[in-house]
Amino acid sequence: MVNSLVNAVSPYLRSHADNPVDWREWGPDAFAEAARRDVPVMVSIGYSTCHWCHVMARESFSDPEIASHLNENLVAIKVDREEYPDVDSSYLAAAGAFTGQLGWPLNVFVTPAGRAFYAGTYWPPKPAHGHPAFRQVLDAVIDAWQNRRDEVESNATMIAATLAEQSIPLAGNLPTPDAWAGVVSELVDYEDTQFGGFGGAPKFPVAPVLAFLLDRGSVGAPESADAAALAVRSLTAMAASALRDRVEGGFFRYSTMRDWVDPHYERMLYDNAVLLGAYSRMPGGLPIAEGIAQFLGSVMRVEGGGFASAQDSESTVDGERVEGGYYRLDAIGRAGQTPPALDAKVLTGWNGLAIEALADAGARHDRVDWLALARGAADYLIERHIRDDGTLVRASIGNRISPAKATLEDYGMFASALLRLAAATGQVSYAIVARDLVDASMSSDAAAGLGADDLGANDRAAADLAIVFHVPGGADPVLEAQGLTLEVDPSEGAYPSGLSAMATAAHTLHLLTADERYLRAANAAMELFAPLAVPRPISFGASLGVMTRLQAPGRQLVVVRGTDAGAAPIEAIARRWDQAGGIVAIVTTEQAGAFAEAGFELFDGRVARDGLATAYLCRDFVCSLPVVEAAELERQLADAG
Repeated sequence: MVNSLVNAVSPYLRSHADNPVDWREWGPDAFAEAARRDVPVMVSIGYSTCHWCHVMARESFSDPEIASHLNENLVAIKVDREEYPDVDSSYLAAAGAFTGQLGWPLNVFVTPAGRAFYAGTYWPPKPAHGHPAFRQVLDAVIDAWQNRRDEVESNATMIAATLAEQSIPLAGNLPTPDAWAGVVSELVDYEDTQFGGFGGAPKFPVAPVLAFLLDRGSVGAPESADAAALAVRSLTAMAASALRDRVEGGFFRYSTMRDWVDPHYERMLYDNAVLLGAYSRMPGGLPIAEGIAQFLGSVMRVEGGGFASAQDSESTVDGERVEGGYYRLDAIGRAGQTPPALDAKVLTGWNGLAIEALADAGARHDRVDWLALARGAADYLIERHIRDDGTLVRASIGNRISPAKATLEDYGMFASALLRLAAATGQVSYAIVARDLVDASMSSDAAAGLGADDLGANDRAAADLAIVFHVPGGADPVLEAQGLTLEVDPSEGAYPSGLSAMATAAHTLHLLTADERYLRAANAAMELFAPLAVPRPISFGASLGVMTRLQAPGRQLVVVRGTDAGAAPIEAIARRWDQAGGIVAIVTTEQAGAFAEAGFELFDGRVARDGLATAYLCRDFVCSLPVVEAAELERQLADAG
């Protein structure tokens, strides 16, 4: 048989197209079919570079007997978690009621109304190591549905109600100085002092935590030295480990061993993007950053300029399909082999992470080639991923557009990237697009200037929710119809959550425009996350980084280029200035005028004095006298802390 996945946009879904399972894509039709047949639904979630997803596909989903049993008694939906991250988040939250071993493949059994009543991850074809066989799981699910329906429906309703209550966190305050000291202390205590990084096996790079530590290290707080040192130790250890591909430059997703020696060999766009940003800031990290940028440009870049979402861990080496075999070869050995497949999906949010990292690193190190990569991807997305009504596309591959709705991470990551690219290149058009995306995602209350500080304590949580961000055009319609949409999705770890990405973009917009709406919205969003992030810093690096920037003085440095050819010494000083809560822009007089005319107040009146490169250092839009001498700018920066 040929199931309905043969025409899917997602490469992961298409890899299941020849399964005997009658897979359906995510959408209302599958649930309607389950209601018509009065059978439960199995929602199976994975992604193209997921090793155990491929294993389960070969062992169970390709088995005709198991597939026939599944088709007869259930409706099966296959979901690419990268295409539908909100679906994945909702069902991960539900699966937590049944197993503490969350991961992928994630197989969730739900009612025709979408409510979960059982879940798990990988199940083997035969019982092993205390795990039941997949066929046994199916039999138990079918038996419960047919013979204990009232119990199933009652439990599913209770779980859904509990998740709905938990999806709206109570707002708190941003961290106090004592809380910040405790956050850094906990991360120091969690460090693996023998092999670097955090915790034991499996060991992940947790790149957002490293970026946060670099931010924290720049603010001059009592714990800053410890934060910066921890970041450098971890980044140095990872760079020297097997987690980094010495040949092509990228980092693998994680290691199965504490000492990094056994990588899980898939390479993800988001990991490499955030790590590029971190290594480009770390003293001595430029060679590692160069390797990552080379990997992005030579391996991950797709035709037209965007970046693929991931590269597989498995490949065929000398006729044998093996995980990691290609990556264990040197450059000469790889030349005679077919590289592991790319998942060529272009995801708006993840591309935003790559664009921002390339823009920041390119500006910091004056690498026009990195800026060109960033601009190519940004132009690609602006042309192909912004609809006529201003809403975003979540994913595309080639000329095909995914039906998946864009999520808050797409709006926040892309907007933040465009703002940093505008500052790096002097092109105001990127900033205008970013502002439109942020404005479309802000609630009307936020636009009207409503802030939590204006209300009593009892109304604070409601005000915070009113002032934060929403997805233009609404969330996934199936989840909304089933009442399963998470009001606030706090999940992050490997990369920023949608809310922290939006807060980042809004804060940067404030630094460029002086519009207090953006600052209030960013603060309110992070006040929702603060009670969650402070006790669990290893899981909330991105949010803690935003909070650090929000509490730091809002410093802005604009350098207007002079009329002489070549870069002035004052530009080099500006490029290497790195302080959380600040922004650097190097522009011509004409570019500054275009920014100012478009409403970006930071650039108002910024001109090159007497034809010389001129620096304007400001704190919350109160600026020091403009300077044209490098030594004078150095003094101003030192005095500013």
